[in-house]
Amino acid sequence: MNTIRKVLLVDDDEDIRTIGHICLSRVGGWETLLAASGEEGLRIAEAELPDVVLLDVMMPGMDGPTVLARLRANPVTAGIAVVFLTAKVQRGDLGHYVALGARGAIAKPFDPMRLPHEVRRIVARAP
Repeated sequence: MNTIRKVLLVDDDEDIRTIGHICLSRVGGWETLLAASGEEGLRIAEAELPDVVLLDVMMPGMDGPTVLARLRANPVTAGIAVVFLTAKVQRGDLGHYVALGARGAIAKPFDPMRLPHEVRRIVARAP
């Protein structure tokens, strides 16, 4: 993927959504969509077809890996790049996330000014 135009941030933490929206839209220059739950994220992803989904791993109700599996199972959303946002980014965890179909993971807390750069770097790698 060469160009990112639209990003969907799915996180149950309102502060993460707020900070993420500011840095992804202002620093990254991307249209930024927000979802507070996995179910909401799935609906928005199918309706809006973002280029990238930034997906929290640990959420109440439907967790990130379940959301990713449902994105991949839907032919409409199967090709969307997914990057996990998580407090757990150790070598073994990253390998597990990639095996699930994610492009990679970004550790929380993240540096808001570097978030768009990290997203570009991860998405630019071949799947």
